[in-house]
Amino acid sequence: MLDVLANRTYRHLFLAQIIALVGTGLATVALGLLAYQLAGGQAGTVLGTALAIKMVAYVIVAPIVGAFADRLPRRAFLVTMDLARAAVALALPFVTQAWQIYVLIFVLQSASAAFTPTFQATIPDVLPEERDFTQALSLSRLAYDMENLISPMLAAALLTVISFHWLFGGTAIGFVASALLVVSVRLPQACTVAKRSGSIYEKTFRGISIYLRTPRLQGLLAFNLTAAAASSMVIVNTVVYIQNKLGRPATDVPLALAAFGTGSMLIALLLPRLLETRPDRPVMLTGAAIMAAGLAAGLGVSQLGSPFEWPALLAVWFAMGLGYSMTLTPSGRLLKRSANAQDRPAVFAAQFSLSHCCWLITYPLAGQLGARYGMTLTFAVLAVINAIGFVAAWKVWPPDDLDAIEHQHDGGGKGVEAHLSEHQSGGAGTHSHAYVIDEHHPRWPKG
Repeated sequence: MLDVLANRTYRHLFLAQIIALVGTGLATVALGLLAYQLAGGQAGTVLGTALAIKMVAYVIVAPIVGAFADRLPRRAFLVTMDLARAAVALALPFVTQAWQIYVLIFVLQSASAAFTPTFQATIPDVLPEERDFTQALSLSRLAYDMENLISPMLAAALLTVISFHWLFGGTAIGFVASALLVVSVRLPQACTVAKRSGSIYEKTFRGISIYLRTPRLQGLLAFNLTAAAASSMVIVNTVVYIQNKLGRPATDVPLALAAFGTGSMLIALLLPRLLETRPDRPVMLTGAAIMAAGLAAGLGVSQLGSPFEWPALLAVWFAMGLGYSMTLTPSGRLLKRSANAQDRPAVFAAQFSLSHCCWLITYPLAGQLGARYGMTLTFAVLAVINAIGFVAAWKVWPPDDLDAIEHQHDGGGKGVEAHLSEHQSGGAGTHSHAYVIDEHHPRWPKG
C-alpha cells in the first residue's frame, strides 16, 4: 500500500490531506466546546444545526464543482480553498452568538465541498495506473481513520495547557500547511481521458444519475444512512452526554471521540487483507450490524448511572467505530467499479453529495432529540434509522453482484457499433463485459 508514496506529487497531496484532516478534527472538538460555552445544555441543538448547514453546503456545492473538476486550474483552486478555510477558522474563536457560527460554518464547508471533488479528480491523473489508484483510495480511507484517532488525542493534550479557542488556530495552521504542500508540486491540468460534453445541468447531475441507476451504489447509499445514524450520535451528542449528563470535564470529550476513532482505525488496518478473500457486500453488512448493535447497547448504557456509564460509553463508541469503518472503507472500491474513467470524478462527487444528504437528516435529528428528550430516546430513534438502512442495502444490492454482465443492445445509435466491435459478440449482439452506466448502457440489466 505504501509503494504509491514513492510518487512525489501524490506524496505531497496525501500529506496535505492528512494535515488538513487533523486541523479539521481539532475544529470539530473546538466547535463542540464553543457550542457548549454559548448554549450550555442546548449545545446539541446548536451543534446539530451547524452540522446540518455543513451538509447543505456539501450537497449543493460538491456536484457543481465535481462536474467541472477537470477544467479548473487545480493547484490555484486548491490553494485558494485551503486559505479560505484557514481564514474562517481564525474567525471562529471571536463569535459570540450562534448565528455567527452558522454563517462561518457555511463558508468553511462550502470551501471544503469545493476542495474535495477537485482533489479526488486530480488523483487519477497523478496515478493513472489502476493498481496505484486503488492503493491511493485505501490510503485516503486510512487518513480519515487516523484523523478520528489522532485529532481527539492531540486536542486532549492541548486542552491541558491552552483554552479550546486556540484549537481553531491549529486548524488554520493545518490548512495553510496543506496549501504550501499543494504549491510545492506541479499538478496535471486535465484528465487523460476525454471530457464530457453537455449542458451545465447534465454535467452537474451526470454522476448522481449514474449512481442512482447502479444497484451496488444504491446499496452504498443505504449504507451511508446506517453510518450517518451512528456517527451523528457520536459527533453531535458526545459533548452534551459527557459534560451535561455525566458531569465530566471537557478533556474527556476528545477521549470519547478517540475511542470511536480507535475502533475505526483498527478495522481500516485489518480490512485490506479481509477484502482479499471476502466480497464487499457481506463485510459492509457486518459493519452496519455492528453499528446497530452499538446503538441498541446505548439504550442500556444511558440507564446505568455512575460509575459504570462512562467506561460503558467508551466501549459503545469503540464498537460503533469498528462498524463505521467496516461499512464505509470499501466504498471507494464500489465507486471505482461502477464508472468509466471519464465519469469517475462525477461519481465520486455524487457519493460526496448523496452521502451527506444522509447526515443532513441525522445530524439535526440527533441534536434535537438529545436536547429535548434525552439520550435514551435518541439512541432508540437512530437505531431504527440504522436498521432501515441495513434492510434497504440488503434488498437493493443483490448478492450475485458480477462485474461482467451478459446483455444486448436493443438498437443502434451513435457509437454502439464501435462499442460492439470491442467485445466478443454472440447471437443478436449478445456480449459480456464489465458493466457500468454510460451512454451505451443507460439502465442496469434486469437480473
